Amino acid sequence: MRPLSLASLATALSFGAGALPAMGQTLPIELIMPPSRSVAAQRFSRSASSLPTAFFHRGPMPASPPRPVIPRPANAEQVLAVTTPLPPSRPPAAEMQEDFDNEPMAIAPFATAAVELAPPARPLSNSAVVEKANAYFTHLNTLVADFSQVGGDGRRVKGTLFLQRPGKVRFEYDPPSNLQVIADGRSVAVRDRKLATQDLYSISQTPLKFLLRERVNLGQDIRITGITNDGDSVRIHLQDSSTLGGTSRITLYFDPQVEILSQWRIVDAQGFQTMVMLDKIERGRRIDQDMFKIQYEAILGGNN
Repeated sequence: MRPLSLASLATALSFGAGALPAMGQTLPIELIMPPSRSVAAQRFSRSASSLPTAFFHRGPMPASPPRPVIPRPANAEQVLAVTTPLPPSRPPAAEMQEDFDNEPMAIAPFATAAVELAPPARPLSNSAVVEKANAYFTHLNTLVADFSQVGGDGRRVKGTLFLQRPGKVRFEYDPPSNLQVIADGRSVAVRDRKLATQDLYSISQTPLKFLLRERVNLGQDIRITGITNDGDSVRIHLQDSSTLGGTSRITLYFDPQVEILSQWRIVDAQGFQTMVMLDKIERGRRIDQDMFKIQYEAILGGNN
């Protein structure tokens, strides 16, 4: 081997001195950062595990993933990646919509239950019954209805009732009955078409006179002896001592809300009972006024 001269040795040292800064640029980052543990524990190892890259993945992340334990980075880029806070993890919009669509939706049946469990309407008080009955007759203008009449002997006759308040009423009986009962506001005529007879009475002598008054006031015009309210119907019991022949007892039958008069019962002074039931009731119907005319000149018998 050829020995180096002093000049050659100086040249070699000068090249070596110029190469040191370049070597310093490739030194590990631990050599320029203050160590947090012993140098022996931080020495660079080729067998160290590689950094996880799961947080670089743009796919959906679990709701709350545990932060992975990341080994200490070996360069400045990895230091920046580790110290930057991760964005909050949430599923993509498509997955959120899918979960919402698949979630069962319960429909509470509270509205139906409320209707089924609603308590029945409370019965009207006696004062309310009288008030509503008076209002029913007072505001009644015209009424047309089919009727069935059952007498004390049990015989049943049918016909049509025409009522126009105040004062006018007509009971037109179906054959084979020959009767007609007509009130024109002054008198009541009972006709027998077969016998060609007609009996006249004053309206004040008839048990239903209070129904024909312009303003009905039960309790003042006629005595109330009792009120029955059983939930299915309301019955008002009346007593009239001014009818022909003596005192009559009258019972009016209404619906539970006292909005429809369905029937009445009259027991005269001799105990003779008559029941009248109404059906197919029409209120406000126009009625021909000739139906309430009494032929006074054709009177053949009866009371004058």
